[in-house]
Amino acid sequence: MKEKGVTQYALIKKYNISPGQITRLKRNESVSTHTIDTFCKILHCRVEDIMEYIEETEQ
Repeated sequence: MKEKGVTQYALIKKYNISPGQITRLKRNESVSTHTIDTFCKILHCRVEDIMEYIEETEQ
């Protein structure tokens, strides 16, 4: 977001992203593929630019 010059305020006000979605992303919590798609469109980036799959290891 910083690289693209998009603030949290802009995401909420201009792009109608809910604050809860932003919080979930910041906390590395579950978000829908629709949300990821929306962020990619706003930031003009690819999925792998904003997320990474890390397999959980069994404990």
